[in-house]
Amino acid sequence: MAHVEIIDDTTLRITLRLEDATTMVQIAQREQAEYAQEIITIYEKMPVFEYTHFCFYAYDSARLFERVLGMDPKAYLSFSLDAPDSFFYALYGGMAALYESSLQLVQQTDVAGAGLDVNAHVSI
Repeated sequence: MAHVEIIDDTTLRITLRLEDATTMVQIAQREQAEYAQEIITIYEKMPVFEYTHFCFYAYDSARLFERVLGMDPKAYLSFSLDAPDSFFYALYGGMAALYESSLQLVQQTDVAGAGLDVNAHVSI
């Protein structure tokens, strides 16, 4: 389980393990409609950060991260994150597995929100 250490009133030290990535992927899969946009963002942007330097806050994709922490690091001025490379690669693999179906969920939501026919074929 994610470990969050409060260093002082403004600083956190967060430690994640491979199992935390698995938890994030399981939550994303179980609640895919809610996290579809976040899944898409993480999958598309992790390579930009060379995977292991990914920033959950760079593209507003931190809800899964915060959920596994059980708290909001933004309540502090700074935090450090220690995680093995396996955490980031496992997270990327999980998001890759959910990517295509998340795209379809977002497109269906967009179509439904626009009042268009949700049964229309959407090419990916």
